[in-house]
Amino acid sequence: MTEKILILDFGSQFTQLIARSVREANVYCEIIPYNQSFIIDETLKGIILSGSPFSVNDTNNPDVNIQKFIEKIPVLGVCYGAQLTAKNFGGKVDKSNKREYGRVSLHLAKNDVIFKHVHNNSQVWMSHSDSIVNLPENFEILATTENIPIAAFKKSATNTKPLYGLQFHPEVYHSAEGKTIIKNFLTEICVCKQDWTPASFVHETVAKLKQQIGNAHVIMALSGGVDSTVAAMLISKAIGNRLHGIFVDNGVLRKNEFEKVLETYEQLNLNVTGVDAKKIFYKELQNKIDPEEKRKTIGKLFIDVFQEEAKDIAEVKFLGQGTIYPDVIESVSVHGPSATIKSHHNVGGLPDTMHLELVEPLRFLFKDEVRKVGLSLGIPENMINRHPFPGPGLAIRILGEVTEEKVKLLQAADDIYIQLLKEKNLYDTIWQAGTILLPVKSVGVMGDERTYEYTVALRAVTSVDGMTADWAHLPYDFLALVSNEIINNVRGINRVVYDISSKPPATIEWE
Repeated sequence: MTEKILILDFGSQFTQLIARSVREANVYCEIIPYNQSFIIDETLKGIILSGSPFSVNDTNNPDVNIQKFIEKIPVLGVCYGAQLTAKNFGGKVDKSNKREYGRVSLHLAKNDVIFKHVHNNSQVWMSHSDSIVNLPENFEILATTENIPIAAFKKSATNTKPLYGLQFHPEVYHSAEGKTIIKNFLTEICVCKQDWTPASFVHETVAKLKQQIGNAHVIMALSGGVDSTVAAMLISKAIGNRLHGIFVDNGVLRKNEFEKVLETYEQLNLNVTGVDAKKIFYKELQNKIDPEEKRKTIGKLFIDVFQEEAKDIAEVKFLGQGTIYPDVIESVSVHGPSATIKSHHNVGGLPDTMHLELVEPLRFLFKDEVRKVGLSLGIPENMINRHPFPGPGLAIRILGEVTEEKVKLLQAADDIYIQLLKEKNLYDTIWQAGTILLPVKSVGVMGDERTYEYTVALRAVTSVDGMTADWAHLPYDFLALVSNEIINNVRGINRVVYDISSKPPATIEWE
C-alpha cells in the first residue's frame, strides 16, 4: 500500500504549496480540513500542520490534539501549526512587537537532522503577526532570526515520536532551501521511501479502477484537454472498450480541433464517438449576449446531447470525470465556498437523473502531475502540453452574440496566432494564449479601399496555476508579425490589439 503524509489545513493560502513540495519529493500526500477525522494506520508516515489566517489566541481558534498524534507518528507544524504546537504544550504565543513579513535570514542554533544540507543564514519567508514568546518544557530552539528568538524548534523528550515547529514557510518559493527542509522531514524523520512516481501511480490506479468498475461500462465526456484525456486513458487501460467516450463539437472549438482530437483518440485506441452538434449550439446561442447566459446555454445543451448519446449505451453504471486535486481541495475549504466571480469554465456535473456513480482517477493529482502521468501513458506531447482551454470555448472569446460567421473569423485569426507562437518557440513559455473577437468595427485601409471590419485582441499570460497571472511580454516584432498575418489573411478583421492586463484585477478570459 502507498505510504502517505497528511496535511491538516487550517486555511492557509500556502497549503497547496506544502502538498506540492511533498509530492515533488516523490511522497504521496493528501490535504484535509483540520477538523476532519482520520485513521492513523501503517500507511500514514507523518502529519504536517499548515499555516492559518487565524491567531492561536482567537476565541474558538482552529485546534487539534497534537499530543495524540505524536504518540504514533511524527508531526511538523508550519507557522500557525508551530504556534499551536507551542501553545498546546504550555508555551506562550503573543502579538509580535513588529509584524514579520517577507525574506529573512535563518540562524541555525543547533545541528539537527531537519536542517541537513541547509546552510546557516539561509533565506526563508516569514508571514506572521504572532510570535512564540516562550517554549514549553522539554522543547528546544533550533533556529532564530534577527527579529524573533524562536524560528524553529523541536520537542526533545524521547517518549513520543518527533515533533517539530517552523515559524517560517518552507513551502514558498522565497524560502531558498525550504524544500530541502520538507524533504528532510519526510525522509530523515518520517522515513518515507520516496517511491510515489507516475509509473507507480498508473499501476496502482489501474488496479483500483478494475476493482471499482468490475464488469460494468463507463461513459465519459471528453474535451480534447489534458485532464479528460489522461483520465480516459487510465480507465481504458483498466476496462478497455467498456469505456465509452463522447466528444461533442459544440461549434466553438478551435480550427479543425474536432477532427484532430478524434484522430489522436483513434491513435490512442480510445473508444470515442464524435458528435457534430454545431448547428444545435449556434441556433440556441442566437441573441445571447450575457456571458453567463452563454455559459449556461452551452452547459445545458452539452448535457442534452450527452444524454441523447448515452441512452443507446447499455450496461453503463459509471460516469468518468477528469476532476483534479485543486477542484477537490477548493470544494472542502476551511473557509467554505468563495464568492462566484463567474461560473466555472468547464461543464459541471451531469444531472442526478442519470443515476451513475463517479469514476475520478485524477482526483488526487495536481495539473503538472496529470501531465507527467499522461506522458508515461504515451499520450502525445502536443496534447499533454497544450494550453488550458475553457469549456465554453470560443463562445466566451466572442464578446456579444455568437454566430457561425464570427466563429469562423475567430478560428482563423486564433489559428494564425497559436501556430506562430509554436513556430517561434514561444508557446511553451506561456501558460495560456488566445484571441478575442471584439464587438466593434473600425475603419481601415487596404490598398486603395476603405474597410470597416472587426478588431481582435491577442491575450497571453504567464502563470503557475492560473489563480494569478501576468501578461506575457511577447517581443514587439512577434506581435507585429501576428498582426500582419491576421490582417492579410483573415478577411473581416482589420485591426489587432494586445491585452496587457494582469490577473487580478482582470481575469484571463474576457468573459
